[in-house]
Amino acid sequence: MKLENLEGLHVPYVTFNTRAGSQWKSVSSDDIFKNKTVIVFSLPGAYTPTCSSSHVPRYNELAPVFKENGIDDIVCISVNDAFVMEAWSKDQNADNIRFIPDGNGEFTEKMGMLVDKSDIGFGKRSWRYSMLVRDGVIEKQFIEPDQPGDPFVVSDADTMLHYINPNAREPEFVTLFTREGCPHCMRAKELLNERGIQYEEIRTGQGTGVSSRTLRATTGRSTVPQVFIGGKHIGGREDLERYFGLNQ
Repeated sequence: MKLENLEGLHVPYVTFNTRAGSQWKSVSSDDIFKNKTVIVFSLPGAYTPTCSSSHVPRYNELAPVFKENGIDDIVCISVNDAFVMEAWSKDQNADNIRFIPDGNGEFTEKMGMLVDKSDIGFGKRSWRYSMLVRDGVIEKQFIEPDQPGDPFVVSDADTMLHYINPNAREPEFVTLFTREGCPHCMRAKELLNERGIQYEEIRTGQGTGVSSRTLRATTGRSTVPQVFIGGKHIGGREDLERYFGLNQ
């Protein structure tokens, strides 16, 4: 298998058949790349384990950092049809990523990345790789090594971020436990939203699957909200306000 490195060349010009709002929409290479700085990562298939659990989520998590470092868009390309890619994008809840279906493998083949995975029933698919594209020109490619299986060692988001800016500061992950109808929880979310901080919300209470016992075991407290930032337990709403230097 020969995998081509196309650094310094223009991305192939093709027209992708995509779905948007239950409507067909033609998207050209120029629509994606012209006058933009774009990260592309391509993978073997939607809903596959590594793609769903690692590749897509990490690019989505680091999207704000990429934006701070001059990236306009992050694009995921896969040799899947438009319906599959549209459904997968919703399932992944990755709002920071643009999912592009290369249903016929035309773009992938012209990139020199179309490989035969018939041995596992996939047919022709994309080899896993990532690239940084400036105004349609490929500046850098990270191509996974030619090894059996599905190697995933260089096309990840962290490798790309280190190339763009080795000193970039990664975002601290934020999680907060809440309960439906809790005004203090609403205020805590407002504080985070005002600062553009993304967070994971874990709802507690009846019907959520997270009991008060689980809340106490996890946080050491029985009240909500309970906020964690970068693995550190901050506490409730007033604790979060103090963390942000408010009401001091």
